[in-house]
Amino acid sequence: MDRERALLDLLDLAPGGGTPGRGEGVHFVGRPPLEQSVPVYGGHLAAQALAAAGRTVPAALPAHSVHCSFLRPTLPSAPFEYRVEKVRNSASFATRRVHATQHGLEVFDLTASFHRPGPGLDHQDPMPPVPDPESLPTYEERLTTAFGEVMQPLGKPYELRFVGPLSFDTEKNPSLSSPRTRVWVRAEGELPDETAAGGARLLHACLLVYVCDVTMLETVLVRHGISWFHADGRSVDYTVWIHRPFRADDWLLCALETPAASGGRGLVLGRVFTRAGVLVATLAQEGLIRVSAGHGALG
Repeated sequence: MDRERALLDLLDLAPGGGTPGRGEGVHFVGRPPLEQSVPVYGGHLAAQALAAAGRTVPAALPAHSVHCSFLRPTLPSAPFEYRVEKVRNSASFATRRVHATQHGLEVFDLTASFHRPGPGLDHQDPMPPVPDPESLPTYEERLTTAFGEVMQPLGKPYELRFVGPLSFDTEKNPSLSSPRTRVWVRAEGELPDETAAGGARLLHACLLVYVCDVTMLETVLVRHGISWFHADGRSVDYTVWIHRPFRADDWLLCALETPAASGGRGLVLGRVFTRAGVLVATLAQEGLIRVSAGHGALG
C-alpha cells in the first residue's frame, strides 16, 4: 500500500452501530494505524475524529477550529469508535463534539466548530524568512548526518524538512538550543483541490491536523538540549484554528515556539504558512514529557 493511499484510508471511516450505554449520536469506526507504536500517534485520533465530525456538517461550512483532549493511552491493536454529538446547527455555524472509545473506554475528546466564511476584517502576521524546502535535506538525511549511518525512508505518509537543529543536534551541541523551530511539512501524494467540493476541504483540514501534530513537541526538546533517546512524550491537548484555504499536499511552514514548560508538561505555539507567505492556521499544544534520569535541561 502506498503512503498516499494509506493516509486516505485512515480517514475512510465506516458507519458504526454504537456501543450500548454510550449515549446517542452518530457513530463511526476508524481503523487503527499500521504503525505499532504505543500509545497511538495523537494526530491519528485527531484526524479521524475531525473526519467523523465533518461528515455530519453541510459542505458549505468548513472547519475553522478543532480542540482535542487526549484522555487515556491508546493501542494500535484495535479500532476506534467515534460518537458525534450535534451541539449546534445554524445558518453560519455548526458545532460537533466527538467522543472516541477503544475497548469500551473513552480515550479522546474533540470539539470542532464549522463556519460559513463571510466578509469582514482581514490581516495576518508575516511569515518568518526561511529557505525553500527543496534546498533543505530530508528528515532521513538529517538523521543520517546525526547518527553517522544511512537512514532508510521512514515510510510515513508525510514529508518533513527542518530548517534549524533537531533535538539530536542540540543534545550533542547545547549552543544550538533554541526556543523556536521551523519545519516544512506536506502530506504525501496529490490530493483533491481544497477549494472544490466540501469533502475535499474537510480532507485537507484533517490532514493538516494529522501532519502538524508530529512537529510540535520536538520544539521543547530542542530548547532543552535533550533528544528523544532520553525522553518520551505524548499530547495532552491540541488546538488548531484554520484561517484560510490551503492544500495539505503543498509545502506548509510550521513556525513553532515554546514559551513555557513546567510540572512535566511543555507548551508549544505555532503558525502555519503557505509557501506564498499566507497564514492559514494557528496551533497550540501541551504535551507530557518525561526525561530519563540523569539528563538535565538547559532551561
